[in-house]
Amino acid sequence: MNNQTILDTISFHVNFDELLRRTHVQPGGEDEPVLRQMALEAEQIARPKALYLPAYIDLRGEDFVVMNGITFQSRVLAVNLQSVHRTFPYIATCGMELHRWSESISNLIHRYWADMLLLMALATARQALVDHLDEKFRLGKTATMSPGSLEDWPISQQAALFELLDRSSEIDVSLTPSMLMVPFKSVSGIRFATESNFESCLLCPREDCPGRRAEYDDQLYEKRYKPQT
Repeated sequence: MNNQTILDTISFHVNFDELLRRTHVQPGGEDEPVLRQMALEAEQIARPKALYLPAYIDLRGEDFVVMNGITFQSRVLAVNLQSVHRTFPYIATCGMELHRWSESISNLIHRYWADMLLLMALATARQALVDHLDEKFRLGKTATMSPGSLEDWPISQQAALFELLDRSSEIDVSLTPSMLMVPFKSVSGIRFATESNFESCLLCPREDCPGRRAEYDDQLYEKRYKPQT
């Protein structure tokens, strides 16, 4: 689809204090020089990227939406997009360059440190995408849904998203048969303007989730998403 946009000139600069905190390396300790060298290598190697598409809703039902001819099956997504006409499906990634670099590291502790650097590069790609969308489209308040974040929208729906974003190979992101993305530090989803405060976490009862952004609301599905009988 010709109106897909690739962001591939994203700069990556490591916040070293944040890296120290994430890796639990003591400032001034014997491990700090090794970690600092890894951070410098990562900055030189990393090419975080993102891909997005302004997609329009062709058809909607109680538990599905069709965007640019591709069907997405989800009751929660359908309800969230009831008054939305344009969405922004996207993929963001730390980049295959950094992924391959981390795969070459054999020391388990250093591999863990590399993993933190990959996550930071991914966060850079995501923020660059958000900033770009806000600047270009003036979206205002937005929310995001990602395949696999809820039982209602399983990871199998990743295939439909990649069918829509058919230039994913140009940012070196691919799907495994189990619908996981490679590089592993990649994210995908649909961003859309909204008046409500929505996070998938609100509908997810999983406890002790390190990525939780909102408390689980055990009444929300009944109040907003349960199909009318």
